[in-house]
Amino acid sequence: MSVFADVLRKQIEYTEWASLRLLAAAGELSPAELTRDFQTADGGVLGTLAHIFAGDRVWLARFAGEAPPPFLTDADRDLAVLQQRWPELLGRSKKWAADLTDEQALAEFAYIDNKGRHWKQPLWQLVLHVVNHGSHHRGQVAGFLRSMGHTPPPTDLHYYYRQT
Repeated sequence: MSVFADVLRKQIEYTEWASLRLLAAAGELSPAELTRDFQTADGGVLGTLAHIFAGDRVWLARFAGEAPPPFLTDADRDLAVLQQRWPELLGRSKKWAADLTDEQALAEFAYIDNKGRHWKQPLWQLVLHVVNHGSHHRGQVAGFLRSMGHTPPPTDLHYYYRQT
């Protein structure tokens, strides 16, 4: 296996680990806390988790050569749906990355964004974008949890490395 592709696989595994930790923390919230509106683009805990999930789903479809689904559906804003579908999706992401080579990671990847625009970028940049997108929004969720008096689970990358 190649070192570069191994790093991307490890980042995908980190994303799974961190997202599932916050999903579990969300499961401990009351319905009012889960849906509390913090006046951000995605509202609060549930809306932001659904946003991360939707991004993961769209990008995996693109990477797998499938037509991307709609970005976010009403069903995605249901904790039970996220608890069922997100682990499956993250498992599919790891399976997709399992045979990734350095050559594939470095190759240009063509895709169409949600506005119908055509783009081409090295695949590794897009994989890291997905990881960074999740990290950014997980940080928002951690802030929401703290503002409601909860201690979020640690999701820092170095903590992940220590745990694994």
